[in-house]
Amino acid sequence: MDARDAIDARLPDLPRLPAALPRSGVSAQARLALRQVLGDNERALAHAFHAGADVAALVQLRAGAVGAIVVHAWRSCVGEAGECALLAVGGFGRGVLFPQSDVDLLVLGGMDALARQARALEAFFACLWDIGLKPGHAVRTPADCRALAAADVSVYTSLMDARLLAGEQGLADALAALVADPALWPPGQFLAAKRAEQSARHARYDDTAYNLEPNLKDGPGGLRTLDLMCWLGRRVAGAGDFEAMAGRGLLDRTECAALERAQATLWRCRYALHLAAGRPEERLLFDYQRRLAGEFGYRDEHATNLAVEQFMQAYYRAATIAERLGVQFLERCTESLEPAAGPPRELDRDFIALGPRIELRDPDLFLRRPRAMVDVFVVPLDHPELRGLSAETMRRLQQALAHYGDGFAADAHVLAAFLALLRRGARAVEALAGMNRHGVLAAILPTFRRVVGRMQYDLFHVYTVDEHTLRVLRNIARYADPEGAAAMPLAAEVFASLDKPELLLLAALFHDIAKGRGGDHSELGEVEARAFCARLGLPEPDVDLVAWLVRWHLLMSVTAQRQDITDPDVVHRFAVQVGDHEHLDHLYLLTIADIAGTNPKLWNEWKARLLADLHMAARYVLRADLGRPSNAGERAADCRARTRELLVEGGAGPAEAERWLDAFPQSSFLRHRPAQLARQARAIAAAGPDGVVVAVNPQSARGGSELFVCAPDRDGLFAAIAATLDRQGLGVVDARLLVGAGGRVFDTFQLLDERSGNALAPARARELETALRRVLEARELVTRVARRTLPRRLRHFQRMPQVEFADVEGATQLALVCSDRPGLLAEVAQALREARVRVHDARIATFGERVEDFFVLTDETDAVLTEAARQRLRARLLERLGADSP
Repeated sequence: MDARDAIDARLPDLPRLPAALPRSGVSAQARLALRQVLGDNERALAHAFHAGADVAALVQLRAGAVGAIVVHAWRSCVGEAGECALLAVGGFGRGVLFPQSDVDLLVLGGMDALARQARALEAFFACLWDIGLKPGHAVRTPADCRALAAADVSVYTSLMDARLLAGEQGLADALAALVADPALWPPGQFLAAKRAEQSARHARYDDTAYNLEPNLKDGPGGLRTLDLMCWLGRRVAGAGDFEAMAGRGLLDRTECAALERAQATLWRCRYALHLAAGRPEERLLFDYQRRLAGEFGYRDEHATNLAVEQFMQAYYRAATIAERLGVQFLERCTESLEPAAGPPRELDRDFIALGPRIELRDPDLFLRRPRAMVDVFVVPLDHPELRGLSAETMRRLQQALAHYGDGFAADAHVLAAFLALLRRGARAVEALAGMNRHGVLAAILPTFRRVVGRMQYDLFHVYTVDEHTLRVLRNIARYADPEGAAAMPLAAEVFASLDKPELLLLAALFHDIAKGRGGDHSELGEVEARAFCARLGLPEPDVDLVAWLVRWHLLMSVTAQRQDITDPDVVHRFAVQVGDHEHLDHLYLLTIADIAGTNPKLWNEWKARLLADLHMAARYVLRADLGRPSNAGERAADCRARTRELLVEGGAGPAEAERWLDAFPQSSFLRHRPAQLARQARAIAAAGPDGVVVAVNPQSARGGSELFVCAPDRDGLFAAIAATLDRQGLGVVDARLLVGAGGRVFDTFQLLDERSGNALAPARARELETALRRVLEARELVTRVARRTLPRRLRHFQRMPQVEFADVEGATQLALVCSDRPGLLAEVAQALREARVRVHDARIATFGERVEDFFVLTDETDAVLTEAARQRLRARLLERLGADSP
């Protein structure tokens, strides 16, 4: 006996139940006994699962065990009455029950018979609830079934799986005849309705199998996709399982085997998830992913290839196979039910059109000329009326890919066709997406295959690497689209100026291709990109540009979000590293596409403005041949003069404007723009020299909303502002905190709504002004932080805060890296207050669950923090932020 036989030998037997006494009922003691039998069976099945038993056998055994108990209860309560029938429907009807699956039942009978059996049926269902089954049930006449099935395709579908458990066989036969009636949901209508149902279902899950917490049942590539294939196979061709479909020619043997492997993976994941959750949970939540990875035997390899990432990659790959073959199967069904009208239409020497689908002239074309496997995706670019490949073309494509294996990527003609496609620029992206769906992209780029389904266990990267890459490519294509150009005019203008847009597409393809290997993925990706571009035969300068973009694709994002780009020295260092306009323009476009393709919640007007400002500032430096920025005194004097001009243009007298500007700290003219300072000066003048100024500009030039506070400095002021903003649901992305003559603060905050990520509406801005002015004018400042529960998703990504200090130009920089949580900045502000340090500058950046904040601090005498002060602040921060960390 081998190991598998030994495991299967330990599978539990079906429960042995005593013969039921018809219509005797089920006593309380008997119900307890049945509950015990059910529990024993479930525990035995769980034990067998953990011992490695085949899930297909387990789900059938549970369906059999539950069926035996249900029939026992039926006979005890209803008896052998020949006027009703009890049927299992849904998954139970197919003989498949997972640990927490619904037990769906249908009682069928005539109206009079059902009325006579009403009390017995009530006792039957109550018994099932008492023993812990929680059935979903319906009591209907055959006429009811027909009417409901005709009105709702989901009802009809559930009846397709009906299976007689007990009662009158004739009623079950009548139901089977009803389901088989060609007038009730004819195959064409059934197909159209199920496709619409599937589209609506997938739309709820962002139309991708690659969500961080995927739905195993209803998401794209989930078990419902496989069920749909079986329902369609039965309705269209009388073939209700994959083996039967292969026999009817709807699948080939390779596809059948791939679907069976995918189903086995998805079934195993679902079985484990139900056991772990202890309830009918279909979402593979973060709560269970690590646990299941351990149960399945995965182990951490290194920091960028965690066990949970390996486990999820196996799931995503199975879902991808299910989704890809499901699409092909739907296409075959559609073609069989809607054959193309009219003769084939000429496309070119290799391809013809059968209706809206592409067909091969020569069935052996792909085997004879492999570059045609790229060309076939180019055809729709020249013939946009075409919907895609025919089912037979898809099948021939998969067969040819399997035939060539690794040799496909080395074929010079294939590479030439691929380069020709890329040179079509933005239009190439949809072809690349099609190539990815059918596995051609991974065949050309074998290294890309390694990141298919590769997830990163965090909240920042919400897609797998391959899905993210395709989204980056689509974002690049948007630069050439009128709608996208209207939303991103500068990016569209820059993209239109590129001489070789194919280089940007290549950089996008390779920028994350080395993730999960350990080491710096940018450095490893640079090597891969350089080698592939050389194989394409690109000139050396083009190879260098693509490789550089892959190596430094994070440079602009990091500079913009973590450094002060109003500082000319920061911009100068960035421009020196970039080197020229060509590298800057490509990097700017790649950075936008990358951020927007990482997480839909990351991209907002604030980031758009931030990157545009850095791009523009760097262009000025490059235009000046990388000349050094002017000294601080000259820059401050120039900013003050331009601000004075704006004030005078707005109606202030020259002397009055000078008096207003004298109140500002000198550093304001280095940190802010003239338009900002003019607006702030007018707000101060309107409030009077000693008043509390709170002014909100809803739409600032930086893309968010600007809050300006000018008030007498006092203990807890910053903490009170931070606490108020937190209570208002506002996030701070940038802050400048300055102190002027007379001990008044000149604090400027850039704000975004925490929920929408957008700037504030005017009404919301006025509400903030009123609320914050009330707080700051009070005798005692309210600095208390509102306590909120840590969201479920964040609980799985808590880490100990990292606190680092560095000296910067007469001050101390605090770098804080920690887990995100509600009220984080308010907590940090409290810690800073308790440590008695002053904040002069702050940059706030959140990447999923990870926060990276930078503060420029001094002590109360404006001196750098001593070592003792740093340790005191570190202790305060860890005390406030470390409590929820593992």
